[in-house]
Amino acid sequence: MTKFLDRLLSGLDRMTEAKARGAARRHGRRSFLARAGGAIVGGVALAPILPFDRRANAAGAAAAGDECGYWRHCAIDGFLCQDAGGTLTSCPPGSSVSAVSWVGTCTNPDDNKDYLVSYNDCCGKPLIPMTTFCYNSKGERPGYRMGLYNDVNWCMANEAKGYHCTVSVVVGLAE
Repeated sequence: MTKFLDRLLSGLDRMTEAKARGAARRHGRRSFLARAGGAIVGGVALAPILPFDRRANAAGAAAAGDECGYWRHCAIDGFLCQDAGGTLTSCPPGSSVSAVSWVGTCTNPDDNKDYLVSYNDCCGKPLIPMTTFCYNSKGERPGYRMGLYNDVNWCMANEAKGYHCTVSVVVGLAE
């Protein structure tokens, strides 16, 4: 049995060495470095679309209180623009609204109707950690349902990718 294993391992060693030498003849170090560099650059290019958890930046955020309980904020995840120089529906000066967004269906307690709310990140200014941070995940779906997933840096489609705050815009009645 030992001789059989020795022959098997010796044959495996010869085959591995032949394959490695053949690969070395076909592909030089430059080829390897080019492929490795391409993989690294490709990985960096994908980084902005990876999930982005803003809760980590919320350590110094003000208490959530009543502001996060406002009906339009039923699926919000971020810092409120109304506390960062903007309004409930508009970005602060010097920032731009994200080109993409996520949506939520929120019930207005005044008329008991469901409304479609678009949450847009405001991009291009530094984060102000002392503004109110809200995380409401009602109706949130996993990352593969991107339009319903709020743990993403939605500034990824903008030229200025830095996240600043989030606005809640009522789109209309949900039907």
